[in-house]
Amino acid sequence: MSEGPKSGIGGFKRKVVSVATDSLVEMHPLLEGGSLPLLAVPCVPGVDLHRWAESQRALLDDSLVRHGGLLFRGFGLRQPGDLERLIRAIAGESLEYRERSSPRSVVAGRIYTSTDYPPNYSIFLHNENSYQNVWPLRIFFFCQVEPTAGGETPIADVRRVFAHIDPEVRERFIAKGWMYVRNFGDGLGLGWKTVFQTSDRAQVEEHCRRSGIEVEWKAGDRLRTRAVRPAMAKHPRTGERLWFNHAAFFHVSTHEPEVAKALRQEFGEEDLPANTYYGDGSRIEPEVLDHLRSAYHQATICFPWQQGDVLLLDNMIVAHGRAPFLGNRTILVGMAEPVTREEAL
Repeated sequence: MSEGPKSGIGGFKRKVVSVATDSLVEMHPLLEGGSLPLLAVPCVPGVDLHRWAESQRALLDDSLVRHGGLLFRGFGLRQPGDLERLIRAIAGESLEYRERSSPRSVVAGRIYTSTDYPPNYSIFLHNENSYQNVWPLRIFFFCQVEPTAGGETPIADVRRVFAHIDPEVRERFIAKGWMYVRNFGDGLGLGWKTVFQTSDRAQVEEHCRRSGIEVEWKAGDRLRTRAVRPAMAKHPRTGERLWFNHAAFFHVSTHEPEVAKALRQEFGEEDLPANTYYGDGSRIEPEVLDHLRSAYHQATICFPWQQGDVLLLDNMIVAHGRAPFLGNRTILVGMAEPVTREEAL
């Protein structure tokens, strides 16, 4: 797969990838000719990944910022508790999944299933919770059961995504931002009580007030929310300004064509479960949405899961998605290190 442009936003340049080795763990690129993800494998049997990772935090921090993602393979991880221990060793306490946009189940503590969508459904690339005012800097994926076929977690460095976006389109989004509109209680998607983890309207309103979300209660205990967010965000460690939004992800046209058509017929545009606009409320042109989706696809990298794999991503540098699959597939998710919108301005 091509490495893409040699330079781009934030001084992103092609780098020579070095191989890091100690007596216990070797680190090198998983894919020939690329640097994402960096693969870490044990040099000897029986390496305690949790203990090693805790002793190598500085190395892992530097490697994650440099490469965007680390894949730990061959360490014999099996249980949700193994993931939670690894999160704690690398990044501290895991985070709760709040202001939800997709169905997930709690497995243990703050470890969740990945999105509980049917196996034939693909999930477009996105940076977790970029529509919120607080998001995780780090996101961990743990393959407890590998699928029979498919089921990859596609990833893309958003610096490369940005490099593929036409400068005129970039500037339009930078100037206007983007708007996220959600409707709850119309019979499709998560209800507001699930999303906000409360049945108290006052608590919902207070959360939305703090988060810059406009609230509109509709008849029949239904809710519409609107939030305007910037298209870019500053990485708290590197200072890079990164393409960081759900503008393409949540737009109705990103669904499969027959699904998008059915949604429009059932609800009409105003009452769609989710949709996006420019920040001034104007419609995003179909050709611009096609262009954005193409930019993500051009930067996308895929590799098959193996049981016991843990993929750690810098959630601001790397977007992720899901490919359709056959057979059983259990990918668990944990998040850590909250970043606030104020830190990323």
